[in-house]
Amino acid sequence: MTTTTNEPGTATEGPRIVDRAQYGLAAFLVAVGGYVVYDATTIPAGFADQPVQPYAFPYVVGAALLVLGVLLAVATARGDRPEAEDGEDVDLSAGSDWRTVALLVVVFAANVLLIGWLGWAITGALLFAGAAGVLGSRTHVKDLAIGAALSVGTWYGFYVGLGIPIPAGILDGIL
Repeated sequence: MTTTTNEPGTATEGPRIVDRAQYGLAAFLVAVGGYVVYDATTIPAGFADQPVQPYAFPYVVGAALLVLGVLLAVATARGDRPEAEDGEDVDLSAGSDWRTVALLVVVFAANVLLIGWLGWAITGALLFAGAAGVLGSRTHVKDLAIGAALSVGTWYGFYVGLGIPIPAGILDGIL
């Protein structure tokens, strides 16, 4: 959302455009950064022999969000605003493709409903292949193979590598 204002006494040509959406994003970044820093103060101290305590990372992330929010507000106040996308494959006059969005929601909902029964290895492959098909891919066998490789790889990465249990579903005992 933009608003046009005339600044009296300025030597600039034409009206100045104020992008209120950028101010909203800046305020959101500052609010989230402030909450992250506040939440980091509630983390109990870790082990004394660790050089970097567990609360160090949230402080860094929160401070970065605060700084980025302030910098965005300053840049917006100076008149900086993003340029509209000017890609050759983008039709800016075309509306949203709600059919594609709805089909992607169906694919994600099916993944959520089936993951407990079929497990991540199968539903992850179906999720990848379904999303690729909705977005225009016509190589369904290749999409399923790539999806299966990615989902089995991520299952092993989380379950074995990180020790985070992900549902195996009907493949329990096989994976």
